[in-house]
Amino acid sequence: MKLEDLDKKLVAASENGESISPILPEGIKNYLIDIDGTICDDIPNEEPDRMATAELYPDALITLNKWYDEGHIIFFFTSRTEDHRTITEGWLKLHGFKYHGMVMGKPRGGNYHWIDNHLVKATRYRGKFTDLVDKEVTIQVFDDEHHE
Repeated sequence: MKLEDLDKKLVAASENGESISPILPEGIKNYLIDIDGTICDDIPNEEPDRMATAELYPDALITLNKWYDEGHIIFFFTSRTEDHRTITEGWLKLHGFKYHGMVMGKPRGGNYHWIDNHLVKATRYRGKFTDLVDKEVTIQVFDDEHHE
């Protein structure tokens, strides 16, 4: 599903007085991908002059463009600020990344714990983009047995 089609569905529902939270079609993922240290050299916001010449991680380009071509939604979610949007978009275009959008201003410092009413899966980048595989892991969840 194209992002524009999902947006049209939401607008139509809103105009009809419906309140819906969209669910993507089965098998389609909504990827939020960091930039620095994940698809290229880790460039701190304090050194924006280096952003234009950051070294690309080629496996990231190949994998992300494949996911885009498969119909998944690709958004970059970065700690870079709005002041860095133009240089960042230029770098992504120069290297041929296909993506739907970019969210700037992610909180810095790591140790993210995302709480949402939608299913959230997190994958820590450890130096190589590949296809994702299923593994059993221990995670933290809300204790619904003690919910009153």
